[in-house]
Amino acid sequence: MNRLIAPLVAFSLMTAKSQAASEIRITPNDSQPSIRGAAETFTGTVRVDGLFKGELPARIGGGTVTFEPGARTAWHTHPLGQTLIVTAGVGYVQQEGSPRQEIRPGDIVWIPPNTRHWHGATASNGMTHIAIAEAEDGKTVTWAEQVSEAQYSGK
Repeated sequence: MNRLIAPLVAFSLMTAKSQAASEIRITPNDSQPSIRGAAETFTGTVRVDGLFKGELPARIGGGTVTFEPGARTAWHTHPLGQTLIVTAGVGYVQQEGSPRQEIRPGDIVWIPPNTRHWHGATASNGMTHIAIAEAEDGKTVTWAEQVSEAQYSGK
C-alpha cells in the first residue's frame, strides 16, 4: 500500500507546484519600497518604484522611474533594447550622435538593442516613465559614464 501512496503524494505535490507557477500573481502597489537611483548611474534625484522581473523562461523586467528636474541617467545600453512609456512631466532622450529629443506623457520610446543613449527630465520639469527591458544572460543594462552638462543642455 505504501508503494502506491508515495507516487501519488509525489505527483500531487508536483501538480500543486506547477499550478502555483502558472497562476496569475498580483504584487500590491505598496509591497515594495521606493529605491533611490544610484549616484554611479544617475545625475540628480531619481526614484525607482514597482520593480518587476519575470520568472524564467520570461526575460522581461522593468519599473517606474521618476526624475526630478535636471535628473537623468548616465549613458547606457540594453542588450535587447528598451521601451519607455512616458506617464508624467517632460523629459529628454538622446541617442549618441543624434540630437536630444523631447518626450511627453503618452509617448512610447523604443531604444534598439545596444544603442548608447540617456534619458531624464528637462531642467525645469520632472518626468516619470515606465521602463521595460529584457535580459540577455541575466543582464538588462550596461552602464557607462555620466552625461556631461554640455551634452545634457544639447550643446
